[in-house]
Amino acid sequence: MSLRTRLRTLYEGSSPGSDRFRYGLLAFDLLTIAFLITTSFIARGTSTETIDAIIGVIYLADVAARLWISPRPLRDLVSPYGIADIAVVVSLLAPFYGEGLAFLRVLRLYRTLHSPQTLRQLRQDWPFFRANDSTVRAAINLVIFVFLMTALVYELQSPVNPKIATYLDALYFTVTTLSTTGFGDVTLTGETGKLLAVIIMIFGISLFLRLIQVMLRPSKVDHKCPTCGLRRHDHDAVHCKACGTILNIEDDGAV
Repeated sequence: MSLRTRLRTLYEGSSPGSDRFRYGLLAFDLLTIAFLITTSFIARGTSTETIDAIIGVIYLADVAARLWISPRPLRDLVSPYGIADIAVVVSLLAPFYGEGLAFLRVLRLYRTLHSPQTLRQLRQDWPFFRANDSTVRAAINLVIFVFLMTALVYELQSPVNPKIATYLDALYFTVTTLSTTGFGDVTLTGETGKLLAVIIMIFGISLFLRLIQVMLRPSKVDHKCPTCGLRRHDHDAVHCKACGTILNIEDDGAV
């Protein structure tokens, strides 16, 4: 078996080894983000930058492997997932002054948790994820948006705005703006600051309302009808409510 075939099996296969490999990637991403958040509030030194570089090399190898096994590498490179990968690698191996754009690394979580193989595996292995797929993904999208906006607020405002002195200040402003609480104790300055606040309010509230919507709507299972294509059905549905086709929805037997 060639190296490319082995890599394709690890990334896209359904064997226990492939499952463990993808879970390992997910665990590594979560640990990396936890490390990023922790080090954002302490003074950075040589050791921190060295760990960043090591993580960057690992991510670069992962990106190169994905492109190597892809049947259409150029299309994958310019896709949202590919752009997210490149942004993460650049933020680690060619960091900008300070840590303003380091939160781009949270895009790895977006990339990993939105890959078809990982989603299929999580639905198969975790009943909670299978039952709350849309809610979990909506929550992840909202968290990623908050982190990205926090990064932009800090990077653009910290040099000119004394009220944005730390990441905590930027995170506080982002959350209060997104929730429309708006205490007014921390505000952005300049035209760029106003535009950034508008973006946070428009897109942030949209993502927040999306999360509320999927949390409050009746629980459904994602199962595509083979006849009409309707994707969401009741957990105990026998027939498709749109066309009447008999369904075969997987059920783990939980009450």
